[in-house]
Amino acid sequence: MTWAGFKVALGSAYDDLGRHHTLQVAAALSYYFVLAIFPGLILLSAIMGSFPLPDLFVHVLDLMSRLLPPSTMTTVQSVLLAVLTEKQTAWVSLGTLGLLWVTSAAFDALIEALDIAYDVRNSRPMWKTRLLALGLGGIIGSFLTVALAVMILGPRFASWLANFMYLPQLFVVIWPFLHWALAIAFAVVAVETMYFLAPNVKQRFAATLPGAILSVACWIGLSYLLGIYFRHFANYGHVYGTLAGFIVFMVWLYWTSFALLVGAELNAELAKQSSKGPILTKPSPAVIGRIDRAA
Repeated sequence: MTWAGFKVALGSAYDDLGRHHTLQVAAALSYYFVLAIFPGLILLSAIMGSFPLPDLFVHVLDLMSRLLPPSTMTTVQSVLLAVLTEKQTAWVSLGTLGLLWVTSAAFDALIEALDIAYDVRNSRPMWKTRLLALGLGGIIGSFLTVALAVMILGPRFASWLANFMYLPQLFVVIWPFLHWALAIAFAVVAVETMYFLAPNVKQRFAATLPGAILSVACWIGLSYLLGIYFRHFANYGHVYGTLAGFIVFMVWLYWTSFALLVGAELNAELAKQSSKGPILTKPSPAVIGRIDRAA
């Protein structure tokens, strides 16, 4: 792919943002993410509670407070506190399947949104799509958990790792920058995996990297700009009162969804550039059966 071809794909992706009504699709995705994020955090707290590390989930929430817009974490923490302190054992033992099902609904909606971005129809049966959504939830959740864990690890871990693996002292010095780079790398791989598995298209895993990089870069930039906007310009408390934190959270999820779709649009156009035609979809089992009988 030449630079000229990449610029053409970038321009076509920009045009497709309007043609695919990406802002409206992002609004729908943010609704599903709101429904899924709290069950996902409850499952994460149950999983991290089994690790032999004290207050690990508390460190995760503290890290999230640095990434999310101000006042949002107050809403998130109040909801989690109300749920987890009520009957955590029942949630973990009896409600796990229900939590997984609700969480997978967001990835099911994401699969449909990515099919729109790639201009393909989802010919897969519903049960296969929902199983794929469950698998995506587990895979993406694992990558993001590792990314959060890497960001939590402090300089003591860098010193221990340097002594254990006989690394130079320079490793300890650059660790504050390195652990953020590793966390971003895991986030890029998570988004790349999503682009590779979710849409109903044939593509190479490496071909989804440009869109994943663009998506994560847009997400970081938009989160930073939203933080400035909410801290210095917006005053949602006067308009929405106690709902201000939730409204800010919804706005952040909306632009997060938009960033995911922007990367998918770029990958779709790059795929069209490389194939010089429409994107090939994965044939459904019924189609494969008809082809075999005809042969």
